[in-house]
Amino acid sequence: MISEGDIVLFRFAQTNQNIGKLRPALLIKKIRAEYRDWLVCMVSTKIHQIIEDLDVVIHEEDEDFSSTGLKTSSLLRISRIAVVDEAIFEGRLGSIAGRRLRDVKERFSHWMLEE
Repeated sequence: MISEGDIVLFRFAQTNQNIGKLRPALLIKKIRAEYRDWLVCMVSTKIHQIIEDLDVVIHEEDEDFSSTGLKTSSLLRISRIAVVDEAIFEGRLGSIAGRRLRDVKERFSHWMLEE
């Protein structure tokens, strides 16, 4: 069973809607109980692409890194989100700490409310 804060694998579509490569994504929120859709954000090792005050870096030295299943420091790209059916997930790697998930949700919320 998967839950908010989990890191899963699936083929994240490119912005031009071409098929993407298999990559990790963070499960931010289940849309509704009766649906199998999830709001997710891309996870990338390209930390230099960070959008300050929006994206979140998880470093290998961080307390919750070992539970993520990631291989190296990574960027939680809140700027790259999607809604997807859980049927396309190809596996679960691990999960982030609850406090980090709250930070992701707060950053997303602030970003959406910016004028």
